[in-house]
Amino acid sequence: MTQSFFRVVRPLILALGLTLTLASGFSFAERAPMAPLPSPSGVDVPRNPNSLANGTQAQSQPANSPPASGPIWETANSDPLNYVSIPDTQAGVLIQRSGQQWRLIRNGIVTVYGAWLLAISVFGIAALYLLKGPIKLHEPLSGVMIKRFSRFERFAHWTMAYSFVALAFTGLMILYGKYFAMPVIGGLAYGKFLFVCKNIHNFTGPLFTLSIIVFFCLFVRKNLLDKVDIEWLMAFGGILSGKHVPSGFFNLGEKIWFWCGMVILGLTISASGWVLDMIVPFIHIEYWRGTMQLANLVHAIGALLMTAMAMGHIYIGTIGMQGSIDGMKTGYVDQTWAKEHHEIWYNEIK
Repeated sequence: MTQSFFRVVRPLILALGLTLTLASGFSFAERAPMAPLPSPSGVDVPRNPNSLANGTQAQSQPANSPPASGPIWETANSDPLNYVSIPDTQAGVLIQRSGQQWRLIRNGIVTVYGAWLLAISVFGIAALYLLKGPIKLHEPLSGVMIKRFSRFERFAHWTMAYSFVALAFTGLMILYGKYFAMPVIGGLAYGKFLFVCKNIHNFTGPLFTLSIIVFFCLFVRKNLLDKVDIEWLMAFGGILSGKHVPSGFFNLGEKIWFWCGMVILGLTISASGWVLDMIVPFIHIEYWRGTMQLANLVHAIGALLMTAMAMGHIYIGTIGMQGSIDGMKTGYVDQTWAKEHHEIWYNEIK
């Protein structure tokens, strides 16, 4: 009887003792302080944030010692290439610091000052037209037409003109469209529109480059500077005074547009555009991010300057001067126009 009783009671006593042992262990663990886990960033975060103000935070590492992740961060946030086992060498730069500088320059200096430049050009041309009006001929048209440009010369000019207008429009949409077009048509429609603009821009660029080269070969000799250009410069072409200033086949204003606008800026834009399109022939170029960012800035600055100059050229060649567009429309100009605006050339062919 007694043995049967102990046989039943003994498991109960063992279970009760084990339960008391576990309960006391959990109670001790709750009372004992736990060492703080190290922060992944290398900076210890106190369990009690209020202790920061009281200066009671316990330091897990000596004072003034660099964080544990410092060397890792310096390696990641650096432009020099590090080792990678994949073929893409650029992957050796985890964070490109110069990329942030490019973004600030592109969205700041280039975008803001470029907008001011274009606005000043537009308002300046509008003010000139309202205050002075178009440049009129002093004598009536004679009806006698003189050949000024051949058909091929006009074809080269209009190819360059139309391609430039397409590039200027799509380029301005890429640079400024998000500020005024996207809020109106929405992000989805603007994204599709910008995709079309980007492809038009990329495929029209090589045609623009080719037209510049052809136009340069056709008219480089007629755009060489001469002593009569100094007189034209001193009188500012007679635009403000209205006085007649003799000139050759091209006046100094047209020569400035030829050399500064078309040749220097046009070829600069073309070269940087070919880099951005990654189609540069005959030269091996590493199209890395830094190279593309530099080409983007050169391309944008050159395009804005050329667009501002082109506004003046387009104005004078259309509504700003009577009869000036006839030469590029038909290839012929009136004798009166030739005599008043290009007297030296007129006397040579008379």
